[in-house]
Amino acid sequence: MADLKKIYEQKENKSMKQYQEFASDIIKNVGGKGNIQSVRHCYTRLRFRLEDEGKANEAALKEMEGVITIMKAAGEFMVVVGEQVPFVYEEVCSQIGFHSQEKDEEPEEKEKTGILNRIMQAVMGAMSPLLNMLCACGIIKGLLVVFGLLGLSADSGVYMLLNAAGDCIFYFLPLVLGYNLAKHMKMDPVLGLLIGAALCYPTINGVDLNVLGYTLNVSYTNSFLPIMLAISLAAPLYRGLTKVLPNVIKGIFAPLITLLIIFPLAFLVVGPIANVIGSWISVAMNASIDTVPFLAAPLFAGVWQVMVLFGVHNIPGVLAMMDLSAGNPNTPIAIMILPAFAQIGVVLAVYLKTNDKKLKSIALPAFASGIFGITEPAIYGVTLPRMKMFVISCIGAAVSGLCLAIFGLKAYTYSGLGIIGLLGLLNPEHPQVLAIILCAVSGFAAAFLLAFAMYKEEPAAEENPEDVPVAELKDKAERLTAPADGVVKPVSECSDEAFACEGLGKGVVVYPADGEVCAPCDGVVTALFPTGHAIGIKSDHGCELLIHIGINTVELNGKYFEAKVEQGARVKQGEVLVTFDKDAVEKEGYSTEIPVIVTNTADYTEVLGLMEGEISRLEPVLEVK
Repeated sequence: MADLKKIYEQKENKSMKQYQEFASDIIKNVGGKGNIQSVRHCYTRLRFRLEDEGKANEAALKEMEGVITIMKAAGEFMVVVGEQVPFVYEEVCSQIGFHSQEKDEEPEEKEKTGILNRIMQAVMGAMSPLLNMLCACGIIKGLLVVFGLLGLSADSGVYMLLNAAGDCIFYFLPLVLGYNLAKHMKMDPVLGLLIGAALCYPTINGVDLNVLGYTLNVSYTNSFLPIMLAISLAAPLYRGLTKVLPNVIKGIFAPLITLLIIFPLAFLVVGPIANVIGSWISVAMNASIDTVPFLAAPLFAGVWQVMVLFGVHNIPGVLAMMDLSAGNPNTPIAIMILPAFAQIGVVLAVYLKTNDKKLKSIALPAFASGIFGITEPAIYGVTLPRMKMFVISCIGAAVSGLCLAIFGLKAYTYSGLGIIGLLGLLNPEHPQVLAIILCAVSGFAAAFLLAFAMYKEEPAAEENPEDVPVAELKDKAERLTAPADGVVKPVSECSDEAFACEGLGKGVVVYPADGEVCAPCDGVVTALFPTGHAIGIKSDHGCELLIHIGINTVELNGKYFEAKVEQGARVKQGEVLVTFDKDAVEKEGYSTEIPVIVTNTADYTEVLGLMEGEISRLEPVLEVK
């Protein structure tokens, strides 16, 4: 992975000509305009769906000035360009003629996924394009609370106009969700928007409506689940109609029949059921924290960053966002905002204490981006490689969670992450400005003071590598063998983004032929998860390895896994560590690929993959120098 320093060495004030040339080179090296099915972006990367990834010139992309790295996961080809991504994205869209984050047509999913993964993909397909807009509107709503404290009357025209601008996406949420989910499910997105609009039609919302002797009073504005379930029913019906109806009439009759069947069903049957389920989710999301807040809130805040690292944060994160989007004040979202402040507290302490110029060059920009909630540079560049510092950041986050529980804070809108995200915690009726500031400052201060007291510079090597002959350096290498029979590939091809981006370290991914996982080296078992799906080993030569069996298999809670060693045990190269039922895990919908990661990659000048293709255990796959 490219040095994190490069992220912040990009010139922020590139001219439009430079962006044009940069975007043009990216388009060329992903295979040209004709190879791009869709493109969208997140905080740091362009996310392409390509007709043929084999046409992309990965080597050329990685060598481009301004490109940090390339990642491939979940069917997306990602070009990481850092904070300049919105400008590059706009220029890419301009040059290829796209006008939105995704084309109407997306490629068919070829990978087998479990039902839970498909549900999550659908939810994120509907929500992801909205996040920036939710942030923008949430900030406006937060600022309105501030303006109210400064004397702006809620009856004034200025207040009403700003309130409409801030509240619009939440009030008409079914329309935009319907559009996005319909696009994700390969249905005409405008029809999805119309179903959402019909659900929000003012004369039938919040009134007693009598239909064939059945009276109900419901409201679907600000709702989440009703439109999600409605489109889930509408999409297969619409796709089926477009296949069987003659071309001359299907453009009119496919949406007509779908609307006539799905909308009454959604309004009268599906919607009320969805509203009940939504209320259960809201109660469940907040009950555990509200019941024992002084235990649950610090615990949730403290482990949140660990959940993110292992990719198990999606379910609570999505459920919390669903709850908040439906207009329910939400504690989990408030907690999720706080760990960023603990992270930057640790990073600032490291920056002030270290004498390592390279580490300083990483820490300062990581601190700056962390203020706004973008903590990946802080985690992967500063705290995670120094595990004690990462643990301290979790402790600081837990302190913030305890402070939040003391003051009973919740999120009332979503205004983003970091310091801007704090605006979403302002209660429109009783703003607790001081309490919010104390929650952020408490975690920051606790983490900073602990890190400042406990950080110690790593001892310098006994000999300066620059004074050692190159030939002698090359001899100082350790080879690590495959943990299983199967097929080995570069870790960039791992389906899990956290491993594929090499943020946790360099390595390989093994697609196993059976369910037996062996030690790649002589060493000590430093970590063994109770679920048996992940194991850490430190070799006798100091190489620290993470062997992660399957993707998201932590969700199985140990089912199908059996550990053959204990934490702290000495193991020999080739000794069986874990066995698992490969077929059963795959039937549950999980990939069984095994990332093998050198977690202390920064300690080595090179981490080299030695081969690709079929492999047998005990054959060398990695070399560290």
